[in-house]
Amino acid sequence: MKRILIALDYDPSAQTVAETGFKLAKSMNAEVTLLHVLREVTYYSSVEYSPIIGFDPTENPSIWKNINIEDLKKAADNFLEHSKSHLGDDSLATMLKEGDVSDAIFEAVGELNTDIIVMGMYSRKGLDKFLMGSVAEKVLHHSHIPVFIVPVKEHLMK
Repeated sequence: MKRILIALDYDPSAQTVAETGFKLAKSMNAEVTLLHVLREVTYYSSVEYSPIIGFDPTENPSIWKNINIEDLKKAADNFLEHSKSHLGDDSLATMLKEGDVSDAIFEAVGELNTDIIVMGMYSRKGLDKFLMGSVAEKVLHHSHIPVFIVPVKEHLMK
């Protein structure tokens, strides 16, 4: 295995997912690409959305009325660069995609000829799981390559 794709979201647990995936890649002497997928703008404009990099939208909900895709791309690029810097390896590649998260992950896998996907999986239950689904579960069930799941506990997400 020579190429590892680490899929990251804005959740604070992304740091743990990135660190775990990076350690795996180092142990395999594999190339790493950090991936973030932007959903449609309306997803980020919801006050129920998780804070972007520590920003709480409930503090000033009016800021979300003027949000646009270019601002989201800049924030995502900054997030990926910060993640790369945190891992201490400037040679890491980053990739930003838009659209459905699981579809974008598979698209990146094909483009990069990836050998393994690393991603986090949240422990959602009941109605929350039914309504939101699980990107990790979709990827796990439809992937033709190994998927390394980093479990993320509910208490780490707060």
